[in-house]
Amino acid sequence: MTELTPLYDKSCQCMMCKKSFTTKKIRSRFIKVKEYESDFKPVYESVENNPLLYYINVCPHCGFSFSDDFSLFFPSGAKETITEKVSNQWVPHDFGAERSIDTSINTYKLGSYCATLKKEKHIIIAGIYMRLAWLYRTLNNSIQEQRFMKLAIHEYKESFSADDFQGTQVSETRLLYLIGDLSRRIGDQDQAVKYFSKVIEKQSGTTEPTIIEMARERWHEIRDSRKQAKGI
Repeated sequence: MTELTPLYDKSCQCMMCKKSFTTKKIRSRFIKVKEYESDFKPVYESVENNPLLYYINVCPHCGFSFSDDFSLFFPSGAKETITEKVSNQWVPHDFGAERSIDTSINTYKLGSYCATLKKEKHIIIAGIYMRLAWLYRTLNNSIQEQRFMKLAIHEYKESFSADDFQGTQVSETRLLYLIGDLSRRIGDQDQAVKYFSKVIEKQSGTTEPTIIEMARERWHEIRDSRKQAKGI
């Protein structure tokens, strides 16, 4: 009997060039989360069996890089732009094998570039930047982590303004909380307090009491640290 391995080949069709390819994914039974950090970053029991490494699919034929969350819709002119800026520059490369964190980071950068050219929803682009920040956190690279958290904040705020998170797995409460917590992590306490307060204001009508409680905890932490800084 063949022993089941964590990685398996998933068949994909590129939404850009329509050609087929395979990419690695991790079987769900091998994915074990130890805990979640305050911005929902999962900490896995196994460094190797980290599904974040395989979030982005990279077409080896044309270079278009996308996640399963991308819309199938291409706005007018988007395919032409992607052909010019990605496919015509593409040096054939196959990301369909087992990935290291560094290799995975390259796929995320390709994915964020393609998402921007495609004019993908802000909520989708924000998710890519946030996951990139998580990978850099895993590498203890705080400079790049901060860089991508700031980009994620910008896209989450744009998503809130455009209301394009509707119909996704990210609720308004979670979106506001994420802006608050990422702001706290980059040292923008004023903005963090502002967004945590917005979350707490939703406590009467929410179906996510855990996020309300998390926002309240972060808000108290900031208040207490400010008091200590003032020597109160």
